Amino acid sequence: MAPPSPRIPLGTYVPGSSPVHRAGVGLKLLVLLGYVILGVLAVGSPAQAAAYALPCALLYLLARVPPAVAWSQFWPPLPVLLLLGAFQWWQAGPAHAATLVITLCASLMAAALLTLTTTIADLMEGLERRLAPLGRWGFPAERFSLALSLTLRMIPVQMRTVGEVLEARRARGAGWSARAFVVPVLIRSLNRAQAIAEALWARGAGDEADDEPAPDPRRAED
Repeated sequence: MAPPSPRIPLGTYVPGSSPVHRAGVGLKLLVLLGYVILGVLAVGSPAQAAAYALPCALLYLLARVPPAVAWSQFWPPLPVLLLLGAFQWWQAGPAHAATLVITLCASLMAAALLTLTTTIADLMEGLERRLAPLGRWGFPAERFSLALSLTLRMIPVQMRTVGEVLEARRARGAGWSARAFVVPVLIRSLNRAQAIAEALWARGAGDEADDEPAPDPRRAED
């Protein structure tokens, strides 16, 4: 299997046999949830934030994630986090800003590690199996897992589309224009969404609603 491209920021799976890869989906989700909650409730200083980020870094080493791929998970949200950190620096000081940025970075990297070490099929199957008991109350576990898997798949595809549009503009020597950037991205996204919808319909998605009996017009008149 070809190695994942470091240009794809999310949704990449890195094959491996590390303990992180072999861990069950349920355990990974539980650890991720507990890790994020711990960051929200317990981290209150830059030193604590650094200690909070350390286990995430060690798990990346344990999973043997290539540095280029790890960096591809890190850089996309970095500008937003730095802007947030600058605002928090202005509002509450450098210590609070550093604590917030480090904690958020570690949490996002931990979430990215889930997709790096878990195939979308396994993640979808694990979520569907654990959410299945909610079906007795009408929760659509299968559709929820399908929607989540499609979302994870579309993130790297959408980022690649943005990169292709930017590269095409640079190749033509065109200057920056919000309209000239948004329109091609929007058109490609809509075409892709239509193709996905047609593929889902061709595979029977939504047939549950079609199988429901039609209402009796005589009862409607009553």
